[in-house]
Amino acid sequence: MSKGWSRARLATKIGILGATLLCIALGSIGLTLWIGWQLEGGAAAVNEAGRLRMQTWRLAHQAASGNSAQLPALVQAYDASLQLLVDGDPARPLFLPRDERTLRAYRGVREGWQPLKDATAAGRQGPNGTQAEALVRRIDVLVGAIEARMASWSSLLSSVQLALVGLAIAAATIFLYASHLVVFAPVDRLRRGLQALEQGTLGARIAEDSQDEFGDLARGFNRMAQRLEAVYRGMEDEVHAKTADLRLEQQRLSTLYEATSFAAGAASQRELAAGFAERMRRAACADAAALRWLDPSQQRMVLLASQGLPPAMAEAERCLAPGDCHCGTPALHAKVIPIAHDEPSHSHCAKAGFIAVTAVGLTVQGRLMGEVDLLFRQTPQPTRADRELLDSLASHLASAMDGLRNEALQREAAVAEERAMLARELHDSIAQSLAFMKIQLQLLKSARQGGEAGAADRLVEELELGLKECTADVRALLMHFRTRTDGDDLLPALQQTLQKFRLQSGVPAELEVDGHGAPLPADVQVQLLHVVQEALANVRKHAQASQVQVKLTHQPHCQIEVRDNGRGFDAAEGAPDDSHVGLRIMRERAAKVGAAVVLESQPGKGTLVRLSLPEYEAATP
Repeated sequence: MSKGWSRARLATKIGILGATLLCIALGSIGLTLWIGWQLEGGAAAVNEAGRLRMQTWRLAHQAASGNSAQLPALVQAYDASLQLLVDGDPARPLFLPRDERTLRAYRGVREGWQPLKDATAAGRQGPNGTQAEALVRRIDVLVGAIEARMASWSSLLSSVQLALVGLAIAAATIFLYASHLVVFAPVDRLRRGLQALEQGTLGARIAEDSQDEFGDLARGFNRMAQRLEAVYRGMEDEVHAKTADLRLEQQRLSTLYEATSFAAGAASQRELAAGFAERMRRAACADAAALRWLDPSQQRMVLLASQGLPPAMAEAERCLAPGDCHCGTPALHAKVIPIAHDEPSHSHCAKAGFIAVTAVGLTVQGRLMGEVDLLFRQTPQPTRADRELLDSLASHLASAMDGLRNEALQREAAVAEERAMLARELHDSIAQSLAFMKIQLQLLKSARQGGEAGAADRLVEELELGLKECTADVRALLMHFRTRTDGDDLLPALQQTLQKFRLQSGVPAELEVDGHGAPLPADVQVQLLHVVQEALANVRKHAQASQVQVKLTHQPHCQIEVRDNGRGFDAAEGAPDDSHVGLRIMRERAAKVGAAVVLESQPGKGTLVRLSLPEYEAATP
């Protein structure tokens, strides 16, 4: 195979092969068409020569019958037939073969006809039977010559057809062989190469003996096999390296998970600080760790916990001012700081044998809360993943410390709020009752000194009534502070509250529940329950009602209605003084959870207290 053929592209090879076969096929078809054309023209010439026989005998017949009037027309037709043979007619087609034998026979016919034509033109009688027979013999010679030529064309056509059959067989054979060389053999080489790779023979290669598409595939296959061999040979090292990386990552995740679990269960800041100091020291493989917290009031870094620090160093650095040493200058991200032994500010670290410190800042929402100092007696080489782990641990620690601080502040605020509420309750109810009884007691003393027995008895009754009201207020206050809800459900607490109201007041009370809703948070339930208790207390004290109805509606948002059929009042003029104080307390409690209190009342038609919670609050799980 030539170099040019091997360098040709696959499309070029197929194009050359197809063009060659097409040219051979077109040539063969053209040759058979030309031979068929010759045979068709010869057959028409034989027919025309047969007409010459007929015309010859017609001339002889007309001459013998003495009908000389038609002879000129017959002579003219005879000349036209002879001229048609020599000129031919492409439309039929008709043409006289141009071989020597045929042309000689045609000239013989012309020579035999010319005397007869001249005699007829001179007015003599036309050809007789003998002359006509002689001319017909010449015509038979012409017909025989034409038929002989047609026989040779027929033989040639048969030979060409047989050659076409052989050519078709040869073309098919050549096409199959060329397809084998150009397509099948390269594909088979690729198949054998792929089988070798599947069997693990990574050194298998394919010969690159062409520049066509299969040559490109062979080169690509060889590159792929070479790459696979290299990958396979280096795969074990890569697997070991990846396994080591995964093990380190697992250790980091385990450390983070352990730190998160510990932070969730820590009860105090010092416990949390000590636990995280130990975990961060282990995570960084440090020799010692110190956790310092920033005191914003004095701008000092206070030592909360330490691991591995010498006692003298821990005592000396219990409280550092920013800038005293590297331990008092926190950074946002973990960084390694070498300890210079010739600087006085580093004397404690140098005496303890530490040569480097990694400072990790503790920040919450951009606020600096403190730092963790990790001290080393050998220079550390932390990776980026190690720094990110320390930053993540520091972030968890700062968030947990801030959460504990916020919880303490919330507990303190809750205690202060309860104390303030207790003071208001004592002032609004018990203190006023005691002041009333003090005034009544002074009036009672005056009545006894004046000898007014009737006034004294009346004052004693008023004192007794005031004492009962004060006792009821104390019980209500105690019940208020003992109020609890049953888990996530407000309904049992409402039922218990109504039961106590019925026992204290003797007034029938009903509870109606409409629909179902999402559970409310515990603090929201407590505040709602306090509002209901205050509304029921106002009914007991002022309404003089014979029936109370409480309705709890869940959809579209949580709503509680307390309705009585008591004496009511004019809402436009405002509630009575005692009820006004109770209404203010209810609205303050409702405002704490984003609820609203609406009061509706008319004289003689009872009072309605409606407590509505926003929809977003009711949907809180």
